Amino acid sequence: MRLLKYFRVYDLILIALMATLGIAAKPIVVPIAHMITGPLFIPGGAVAGGLYMFWIALAAGLVGKRGTATMTAFTQALIVIVTGAFGSHGIVSVITYTLPGFAIDAVFFIIRRRWETIGDFFLAGIIANLAGTYLSNLVFFRLPLIPLLMSLSWATLSGGIGGLIAYSIHKQIKKLEGVHDET
Repeated sequence: MRLLKYFRVYDLILIALMATLGIAAKPIVVPIAHMITGPLFIPGGAVAGGLYMFWIALAAGLVGKRGTATMTAFTQALIVIVTGAFGSHGIVSVITYTLPGFAIDAVFFIIRRRWETIGDFFLAGIIANLAGTYLSNLVFFRLPLIPLLMSLSWATLSGGIGGLIAYSIHKQIKKLEGVHDET
């Protein structure tokens, strides 16, 4: 409960919105990614992850408080468990969904950075997608080394692109907030 007091109501609304948009995007993004990556023998989940995990990075950037990425990812886990949404793995979802957000928060805590630059969002996207892809491999797939490295490489690329998308959206929202503040 103490953790919730750290966030304003506005922050919690943003977190819930970003978590929900991430879950809503997943059933759209994953099949499209699989149609494109399947024939090329590229791991579809690793590619799709960067395109729906960017919501976690966007939430962290918009709220700007430590723990936001973890809270957003945990909220996603609760949503998929309660609703049985696409991508639910039952109670294991608490771990598989929360780890990417926790990984973002942990890295940014260690390097003592705030969300400011395009590089921060790029790094956050990579961290989230690498964590999610690696954990999915440990829990579900258990790929041999070479396919795992290939999967992690695609996760890095896709996560970075997702981070760039998050930065672009973040920048536009901040620009709109500036216009709103002036009126």
